[in-house]
Amino acid sequence: MASTNNVLMHVQDLVKHFPITQGIIIQKQIGAVHAVDGISFDVKKGETFGLVGESGCGKSTTGRTILQLYRPTSGSVVFDGVDLVKLKGEDLRKMRRKMQMIFQDPYASLNPRMTVGEIIGEPLIVHRVASQKEVQERVANLLELVGLNPAFANRYPHEFSGGQRQRIGVARALALQPSFIVCDEPISALDVSIQAQVVNLLEDLQKQFNLTYLFIAHDLSMVRHISNRVAVMYLGIIVELADRDELYLKPIHPYTQALLSAIPIPDPVADAKRRRIILEGDVPSPVNPPSGCRFRTRCQFAEAICAEEKPAWREVLPGHFAACHFSDRFV
Repeated sequence: MASTNNVLMHVQDLVKHFPITQGIIIQKQIGAVHAVDGISFDVKKGETFGLVGESGCGKSTTGRTILQLYRPTSGSVVFDGVDLVKLKGEDLRKMRRKMQMIFQDPYASLNPRMTVGEIIGEPLIVHRVASQKEVQERVANLLELVGLNPAFANRYPHEFSGGQRQRIGVARALALQPSFIVCDEPISALDVSIQAQVVNLLEDLQKQFNLTYLFIAHDLSMVRHISNRVAVMYLGIIVELADRDELYLKPIHPYTQALLSAIPIPDPVADAKRRRIILEGDVPSPVNPPSGCRFRTRCQFAEAICAEEKPAWREVLPGHFAACHFSDRFV
């Protein structure tokens, strides 16, 4: 998907199933939630890779599994030449310095019993990369870097607004000077007026420190603004991947077309002319996903082959991948 010398992370056939068990004393597995079901993609150095899809499609699980917060059921995650899936204990802990995460909920992701200084400084202490005095200096620098007063270090999270808390989360993620950050819907819990400030902060930090982002979101307009390439997820799999502009201007998967048709346009004339695609039915259960193409139960173009055969993941156009039997129709 990309030249190997420019790839920071290579995800291959990543699978994460959560077992469903029955019984109290003797637990027996009776099924599994197919949260992530065999996805592959590359993330290039210095880029922002967008991951979009509706709620429950497996975006956040993908981000957490890549960082080994969830251990994958199968597959590989090669980061900077090292397969993270094979690492354990101290070796994995050392690699965590290069990878960090900004969580979705700024109210739940900060420990209410710790001061801001303790929260931001904790990674430095855990990884033993700074003395106590150096930690205090580093915390002050990080707070200033994200636009907060260094004097706030002795305050507690409840004293801050949602936007300020998310800035604290960004500062914590930057503490160990990582090269890769998973941004798990970092603006979805914030007011619209604050969202732009946080996104601008992330962009400025990326330029300053040459960061690589995996940006997870369901706000398609924001993903188009910040991302270089975008992958679209549906029910645990990636159905389309392409450069940002090409994906938004020329979607070749019916699900992507439906998603993009729902984006509001600030032009009433243009909005009246376009065709809105309304998806019928509900998203199938990830416990028992449909056979063949997973989107076939809601797709207006579905035919018999869609139920019988899983569509191949293929490069339909240069750099533009899709998993659809009929994607050539939309080229």
